[in-house]
Amino acid sequence: MRFYNREMEIGILQQNEEQAKRNAVFTVLMGRRRVGKTSLVIKALEGKPFVYLFVSKDSEAMLCKKFQQTLSEQLGIEIYGQLTHFHDVFEVIMKESVGRHFTVVFDEFQNFYKVNPAIFSEMQDIWDRYHRESHINLIAMGSIRSLMKRIFEDKNEPLYGRPTSKFTLLPFTISVLKQIFGDYQPNYKNEDLLCLYMITGGVAKYVELLMDAGCYTKEKMLNYVCRQDSYFLSEGRDIVNQEFGDESNTYFSILQLIAGGMTRRSEIDGAMQKDMGTFIQNLDSNYNIITRLKPLLAKPNSKTSVYEITDQFLRFWFRFVWPYQALVERQQLSLLRQNMGKGYEQFTGRTLEQYFQQKAMESGLYTMVGNWWDRKGENEIDMIALNEFDHTGVAAEIKRNPKKLSLSELETKVKVLPVSDFTPYVLKLQTLSIEDM
Repeated sequence: MRFYNREMEIGILQQNEEQAKRNAVFTVLMGRRRVGKTSLVIKALEGKPFVYLFVSKDSEAMLCKKFQQTLSEQLGIEIYGQLTHFHDVFEVIMKESVGRHFTVVFDEFQNFYKVNPAIFSEMQDIWDRYHRESHINLIAMGSIRSLMKRIFEDKNEPLYGRPTSKFTLLPFTISVLKQIFGDYQPNYKNEDLLCLYMITGGVAKYVELLMDAGCYTKEKMLNYVCRQDSYFLSEGRDIVNQEFGDESNTYFSILQLIAGGMTRRSEIDGAMQKDMGTFIQNLDSNYNIITRLKPLLAKPNSKTSVYEITDQFLRFWFRFVWPYQALVERQQLSLLRQNMGKGYEQFTGRTLEQYFQQKAMESGLYTMVGNWWDRKGENEIDMIALNEFDHTGVAAEIKRNPKKLSLSELETKVKVLPVSDFTPYVLKLQTLSIEDM
């Protein structure tokens, strides 16, 4: 698949590279696994002097040996003798950057924790001593959000405050996802687009796998996921394991419950037979894998809330793949595929709501987008999008089947919106179905 979009991110990286010719720049680039961080950096640095160093979970001595060889091959930095400590390698890099400009990219930067946690303090010391005279463009990339936040956003960590640039690479927007799909299959159907969105969420690697395999229909996409050699069958476990470590079993159980429809805290506690508050808080705040949804404009301390998996692929994987690992291990993948078909329509009803909510936010017309429901659960509005500046907005009912949509029912629900919260807004009413994608 050819390179798509990312003009803004490429612009940031190229501006940073140009600035580093005058003074050192330290960029932190975060993003979930497979979102395209490495491809982005390589694209942005085409024709520029740079070295790519992958931080594998080797011993420090072995990692230094690999780095020495790569520095020699890609930048011509010759290090005589065998260095076995990273601080020596990094000091050589910083000294070299005083006399000339180049870029150094550390991929999976958080893995230094596994190699030697003292490396971060050593980097701080060396960076502080050399960066004022340096012309280095240093890029630290990482896919484990919790560790990258800890390294760079915890005031007690040595590298806190050192980066000069920091941003997160997000999955493709809906407009780019549609552009890619249209390039491969100009006459795609909306049902196929919904399935592509459900499985990939716009993550570059997942989109590439399906498009390169010629999976342009819902049936072919789901069949591809359930193939014996499928990349997707183990991907969810790989993503979550790298975040959770020793406590993964509890987190897996909670995510399976949420994906299966138990979205309230009381339901999760009841199913697990104990208080899951700490784990749920970690999933939300530290790992950013779930989010707490409240009715739009509800008070921050509102107890009317539910939890939802934020990542489209993980939401799909924990609903249709993880609960049936026995089928995967026994290679009964045809049964796994049949089960996906049974629960597909109900599951993608909420996926369609998420699609239109994301599309509304990406339009740039609204400052807040979400759902609304009353405490009794009698009235629910699938999407409300508000513009806080001009006090306009949209209230929408969303269903897969357009025949089940009712504008009059939506009008009734809008009438019970809290007057104190929604009076300033002029709401346009709208019905949306799969035909409007």
